[in-house]
Amino acid sequence: MNAVVRIAVVTGAGSGIGRSVALELARAGQDTATSSTVRPKWALALAGRRNESLEETAALIRDVRPDADVLCVPTDVTDPDAVSALFTTVRERYGRLDLLFNNAGTFGPGGIRFEDLEFSAWRKVVDTNLNGAFLCAQAAFRQMKDQDPQGGRIINNGSVSAHAPRPNSAPYTATKHALTGLTKSLSLDGRPYSIACGQIDIGNAATEMTGAMQSGVLQANGELAPEPVMDAADVARTVRHMAELPLEANVQFVTVMATNMPFIGRG
Repeated sequence: MNAVVRIAVVTGAGSGIGRSVALELARAGQDTATSSTVRPKWALALAGRRNESLEETAALIRDVRPDADVLCVPTDVTDPDAVSALFTTVRERYGRLDLLFNNAGTFGPGGIRFEDLEFSAWRKVVDTNLNGAFLCAQAAFRQMKDQDPQGGRIINNGSVSAHAPRPNSAPYTATKHALTGLTKSLSLDGRPYSIACGQIDIGNAATEMTGAMQSGVLQANGELAPEPVMDAADVARTVRHMAELPLEANVQFVTVMATNMPFIGRG
């Protein structure tokens, strides 16, 4: 039984959640011979700021699946021209797009009180987490609308901060709340074109960005306390499940978090 080949763009693919998701998608399709269900085999376009990191991800993917079709496209998601070039490259290489994992993001400055926050620091987080997500989603939406057959899926990487903030996290929290609104709007606007959009809200996945959590981070009561983390592979498997659904079905919102992290009841 031959696997169906689908095309995915993963932003922020050079590390962390993006790398884990790219690796998990690379594993897809390998079990087709022993399964009665035809699962897709993904061709992967990896986007991120640093080509060296993207190539490292690509090498890991080829270790998992030597025949993987992997394309590295260095991209600054805050630059409209760079985002346009990314999706033009994907269209010219593959002819269509089935999935965007809209993942690139930044925590921004940590430990800075709201009243001391520089506008430039605020703007950097908004440009990456919100404007970058918009630019990538819009380019993907246009391509999915215009291609034949029409349609595709956009999965936005939200955060548990889309529900409840940490101390001194106004830029990050604001962008993640805004991303939820973008997800809902895309879900509605995509209906006529078979474009599904969902959001995964992640809490304390063990990545480079969350390294400090195990040594101690500021809590709502003013104390410093270590927090449990989970394997990023658990997040990746959830994204893969969302990605493999038929377009007639959609995981609108899902939260995947370290079981004992201080989120439920935060504050």
